[in-house]
Amino acid sequence: MAGGGFVEAGQLKRAHLYEYRITGYFVFACIVAALGGSLFGYDLGVSGGVTSMDDFLKEFFPKVYRRKQKHLRETDYCKYDNQMLTLFTSSLYFAGLISTFGASYVTRTRGRRASIIVGSISFFLGGVINAAAMNIPMLIIGRILLGGGIGFGNQAVPLYLSEMAPAKVRGAVNQLFQLTTCLGILIANLINYGTEKIHPWGWRLSLGLATVPATLMFVGGLCLPETPNSLVEQGRLEEGRKVLEKVRGTKNVDAEFEDLIEASQSANAVKHPFRNLLERKNRPQLIIGALGIPAFQQLTGMNSILFYSPVIFQSLGFGSGASLYSSVITSGALVLAALISMAFVDKLGRRTFFLEAGLEMIIYMIIVTVTLALKFGEGKELPKGVGILLVIVIFLFVLAYGRSWGPFGWLVPSELFPLETRSAGQSMVVCVNLLFTALIAQCFLVSLCHLKYGIFLLFGGLIFIMSCFIYFLLPETKQVPIEEVYLLWQNHWLWKRYVTTDRNGLAEKA
Repeated sequence: MAGGGFVEAGQLKRAHLYEYRITGYFVFACIVAALGGSLFGYDLGVSGGVTSMDDFLKEFFPKVYRRKQKHLRETDYCKYDNQMLTLFTSSLYFAGLISTFGASYVTRTRGRRASIIVGSISFFLGGVINAAAMNIPMLIIGRILLGGGIGFGNQAVPLYLSEMAPAKVRGAVNQLFQLTTCLGILIANLINYGTEKIHPWGWRLSLGLATVPATLMFVGGLCLPETPNSLVEQGRLEEGRKVLEKVRGTKNVDAEFEDLIEASQSANAVKHPFRNLLERKNRPQLIIGALGIPAFQQLTGMNSILFYSPVIFQSLGFGSGASLYSSVITSGALVLAALISMAFVDKLGRRTFFLEAGLEMIIYMIIVTVTLALKFGEGKELPKGVGILLVIVIFLFVLAYGRSWGPFGWLVPSELFPLETRSAGQSMVVCVNLLFTALIAQCFLVSLCHLKYGIFLLFGGLIFIMSCFIYFLLPETKQVPIEEVYLLWQNHWLWKRYVTTDRNGLAEKA
């Protein structure tokens, strides 16, 4: 197989000696930590709904409101083309990508739990300021604080879940982050659907309710244990072993604990983790985990649909209420997809979902492009039947994304990095992800205005490219212990050229 390089768990160094059982303590820790995804999801869902509300537009973006009401022929695709309006959305993600470098330091030196708590505080403050906003600068300041919260949360939560989970169920456990993200999106859309009817301050309620998941995450974070990996990395060996025994539900953790100590020794020898990430031996993790997957996750076009689905549906001729209702449908598809992925990811593997869903997404984008090219534009409203078809196709697209690039954009990178570059690597993941999220958020509406239906064909072409990237470059990581994933590179057709093995079994420069 071109993708090559899968190593069975039993062939790895000590993987066959690992013991575990699912304990209540482990389940509690993972569910509480996963609440970090609800911050990201709530903001993804609430932003697009608020920016389509007339009361919000009249107060902050009156030009957009007037343009929206005119229904001019030339504005079918351009009703919402306003850079200040898109800055309201994208400023959060620019702030998040900057904050993730501070989050990397906190995560490595103070632990994953500390970053989760800092993120919840920042997000709470941002929600309060946005709800009370009287002008655009207040909106942007609030968004920056929200971005700081997301930068810290997205940096720490996927790492926390991957490190706490036994290898055989790591895929499902890590996707709790995606599940809570999807639930956050769904809840935000339901709230928007209700607050859109509350005049003139319903949008304030939508933005202010961001404080609820932030509060839950803060309170839960105070109760969380630190991960064994982080404790060992900080030199707290006895405490790390106790936590490992508790989360694994057994005293027989010698093999796994020895792997953690070896990984920690390598990590502590690295004084500059970001510089180390650029070394030749870490080329696979850099290209796949830190750059490729987080960038491609955004280039699927999915977050454009999440940000602006109410705006898209309104632009396509749906009324305000109908557009928000359609958004609820699509966010419901995300929750369903997350559950499907959680159930099968550790059985079927990451590559299977990536490739199968990628093919589906290409087909759906072509259908949307052809439908809009034939039936929409130049002052024409979509026939009801065509509008329903578009909602169904977008639903199926979201379902495909939600069981592939959505969850695996966070799961796979969190599995790939060795402990010495894990916090730095995750910072790169979050930084690249949020950079492309911000760029897509800032550019999508103007691109929709100029490219029209061609924007969806562009996304389809990008999905084809990223599917080839997965097929040729990503080895299968299912059921491989996180501290032994590096062994996969030594058996891959391409990456084995960059890594060799020394007598201690550690990947070294070629």
